[in-house]
Amino acid sequence: MRMALNFDEFEFLSFDCYGTLINWEKGILGVLQPILQSHAVVLSDDAALAVYGEIEPKLQRPYRRYRDVLRDVVREFGKRTGFVATEEEMDSLPQSLKDWHPYEDTVAALGRLKKKYKLVILSNIDDHLFAASAKHLQVKFDAVITAEQVKSYKPDHAHWIEMLHRCKTVPQRVLHVGQSIYHDVVPGKAMGFKTIWVHRAPGYGATRPAHEEPDLEVKSLKELADLAGA
Repeated sequence: MRMALNFDEFEFLSFDCYGTLINWEKGILGVLQPILQSHAVVLSDDAALAVYGEIEPKLQRPYRRYRDVLRDVVREFGKRTGFVATEEEMDSLPQSLKDWHPYEDTVAALGRLKKKYKLVILSNIDDHLFAASAKHLQVKFDAVITAEQVKSYKPDHAHWIEMLHRCKTVPQRVLHVGQSIYHDVVPGKAMGFKTIWVHRAPGYGATRPAHEEPDLEVKSLKELADLAGA
């Protein structure tokens, strides 16, 4: 779907990071599948991501560090599929995050968009984990708002509230971009932001199923940069 957006109305573009800029599903599967296979557990990639999408939000309330959430994701996979995860296996998921890479179009698109907009990150992440990922993105963000800073995880609204405060702006001046309907489009729309859904692949991936209409759907960040005239 494509609905009319006046890209000149916006001063800021806010981005989800993992799943939108960084290929988190490839990163997740690159760690989880070898662990599952070592315990003779056979799950398709789609099935493993669906389980991940179910488990992760339950581990994020009450707030705790994302590193600990990721460790317990591995533990919960073990409980569900019949093995006891080792400390090394649990540590391997958060430790791998620094090596998760951007999608092929991310770096070039961010560089183009940076020439026209102020860029903000809204991410369910710890500060030090994002710092490792930021090196791959090769652009300076005008604000970075993490779960660690707001002590909350999307789809709760704390990231957006903090962004408005820190950037001294209003929802009408911000266009939010995310891959997850559940984490980004639903709360963004609820707070009065225009939203873009980056729909890179069919299905929900590693996020919970959710239903909300974004203001615009694109298949890539390159498509977004083209439409924005950046």
